[in-house]
Amino acid sequence: MTAAEEDPELLTIDELAARSGVTVRNIRFYAGRGLLPPPRLRGRTGLYGPAHLARLQLVSELSALGFTLSAIESYLRKLPPDAGPAELALQRALLTPWVPEHIEDVDRAELQRRAGRPLSDDDVETLVGLGVLEVLDDGRIRLHGAALLGTGMAVLDSGLPTDLWRKAHQLIEQHTSALAEDLMTLFQTEVLQPYRDRGRPPEERSRLAETLSRLKPITVRGVVNAFGRAVNRAIRERTI
Repeated sequence: MTAAEEDPELLTIDELAARSGVTVRNIRFYAGRGLLPPPRLRGRTGLYGPAHLARLQLVSELSALGFTLSAIESYLRKLPPDAGPAELALQRALLTPWVPEHIEDVDRAELQRRAGRPLSDDDVETLVGLGVLEVLDDGRIRLHGAALLGTGMAVLDSGLPTDLWRKAHQLIEQHTSALAEDLMTLFQTEVLQPYRDRGRPPEERSRLAETLSRLKPITVRGVVNAFGRAVNRAIRERTI
């Protein structure tokens, strides 16, 4: 009988690995770095509870988002030491990307295969300027999504000056970054800080995580629609 069968709340390290998708080796590594609290001992067997699983999922989320190990350690130190599964699930909800991200590292040959044609150094430089990809120190290419590559190729094939597209991208980045900062400040001030000031009530955590999951797509759609309407207004005002 497994530990989970004896007590569904408790898992051996092998069961924890199967449940979380993290290898036993990495679990031991994270535990050695203090990212996971010590397991409960039953004889010589270490048993892990829901808080271990939730913390391990949070570590995996942070790692997938590109956090370095030291950044993960710093992030976890800011959490309450007794943070349970609900609090950690809320942290994961806060970190979940607002739009899907599919970042891949490929070599130049694979990039050109996906682009459907050879790419000159100037083409690659333009795609970098458009935020489609990055050139890593080892020469590999970091793609920021297949759909974005398709958009970048359409720009290269548009016949319009690439400098025009770079300037347009810079304008979009500038204003959307400012908008994102303002929205995050508003959310911190109006939602998260009052929750913290109330002592992080356990009964509010699940509701707050659910609110976040609904807020993100609604906000993204609102930004896209508002931008479209603003462009329409600008076109009308400039053509009248």
